Amino acid sequence: MSSRLYGKRILITREEKQAKIFSRKVIEQGGIPVEVPLLKISCRDGQEEMISYLQNEHFGWLFFTSVNGVHCFFRLLDHYNVDKRTFAGSNIAAVGHKTASALDEHGFQTNFIPSVYSAETMTREFRLSDAQTDEPILLIRGNKSRNTLPDWFKEQGIRFVPLEVYETGCNFAATDELNAQLEQNKLDFITFTSPSSVEAFMTMKKPECTTDAQIACIGTTTGDRAREFGLHNLLIPDEFTIDGMLDNISSYIKQKGSIDDDRDLGI
Repeated sequence: MSSRLYGKRILITREEKQAKIFSRKVIEQGGIPVEVPLLKISCRDGQEEMISYLQNEHFGWLFFTSVNGVHCFFRLLDHYNVDKRTFAGSNIAAVGHKTASALDEHGFQTNFIPSVYSAETMTREFRLSDAQTDEPILLIRGNKSRNTLPDWFKEQGIRFVPLEVYETGCNFAATDELNAQLEQNKLDFITFTSPSSVEAFMTMKKPECTTDAQIACIGTTTGDRAREFGLHNLLIPDEFTIDGMLDNISSYIKQKGSIDDDRDLGI
């Protein structure tokens, strides 16, 4: 077992099922995960008209911007007994390798992954020539997804169909536990893996609760949302993944330890 996280207490705010994976990685690196899932993810059903449309349209590309989108999309197909081979001829774009791995589990190979796992990079690196067909793009997303991709598609004159397959909401059942952890003030790091997790944290946190914990965000979009709420001095990794976050936290711990050692020596 690695000791890179040196027994640091790390608050994990993501949805419960995904929090387990994050916690395991923290434990493997010698940290102490504190799970307080602030989000609830639920797949959407009740889309009979959209399903009928999907079965009668061919899409040049399917765009997936999250693992949740992948699993809820295929759950929706299963719910309405739609054959996955309906989309076998479409190209696949995934925001990152985790999303691509989730697609692989369902038997779909990814044709495009941006170098940085963000919608902004997708717009910069996706070749317009790939989309210049008469066939629209199917954009699979959640209710809290930003409009970066839809706005860009409109600007470029690319025909697309948005499909919301999941909803993200606050897990208010975790409110008391969140505030209890903040009141104890024993957390070393608070992690945010999406703008929604920042919003849930600020919604559920009592105004009087403060913390000395360092804030770590999975990427620039999440960091921007945190700054909008007045959170600063954020840790943001170069690679927008959980592993990237933990590498960044580890580097911060080492750097801070070196500074503290210098102070102890009177340097």
